[in-house]
Amino acid sequence: MSNEEALQQLLEERAIERVMADYAYYLDMNMPEQMADLFVDDCEVDYAPNFGAKGKDAYKKTLDGIGSFFRGTSHHNSRPVIDWVSPTEVNTRTILVAIHRYTKDRPDGILYGQYFDTLVKDNGQWKFKKRVLKTTMTTDYHVKAGNEIGRNP
Repeated sequence: MSNEEALQQLLEERAIERVMADYAYYLDMNMPEQMADLFVDDCEVDYAPNFGAKGKDAYKKTLDGIGSFFRGTSHHNSRPVIDWVSPTEVNTRTILVAIHRYTKDRPDGILYGQYFDTLVKDNGQWKFKKRVLKTTMTTDYHVKAGNEIGRNP
């Protein structure tokens, strides 16, 4: 890889990191339209068994009501590991701690896990093609069944 190619790859990785940071920001700021715009039209989202969506329109429906369900959220992501599939597709892995303050009188819910994502470059912009959340453990979290992390015994 030439110096120019390496520099371009670093710039692309920074753009990918920005998409992932924007996702957490838009979620925490209750901006579902902006969140949905980070996904391609034929996206797949899998947060837990029976909790996800196929396609951007279905994903928008999944986001309906997040503002009335949560008083606040705080998503903390590690720097992503980025594996290049092609110049326009990457697979990523990010560690997550997410804290949820509910509108109902109940303890704050905490999720510990990892995102496994595929992002593609769509009309010059990096977007999520597939987002899978795998859960390590939770504390007082509203979703009772998560996708298993797959940890070795």
